[in-house]
Amino acid sequence: MAQSQHVIPMDGKWAIQGEGEPEPFCFVQTQEEAVKIAEDIAMREESEMLIHDEDGRVLERNIYEKVTRE
Repeated sequence: MAQSQHVIPMDGKWAIQGEGEPEPFCFVQTQEEAVKIAEDIAMREESEMLIHDEDGRVLERNIYEKVTRE
């Protein structure tokens, strides 16, 4: 599975940070914007998106995989 995308609150904004990356790559004003960006990346990379609260706890986790039909 590709790198997971984490949506985290940071300094009054929302950040998107790839699993294992030292810094977020994107900051936006709202959680909704951050979720949309992270979800798009996770869908494209067939990975997962995790949404965190202020304490770092995971509030939501979504896994995006291609479904093949036979």
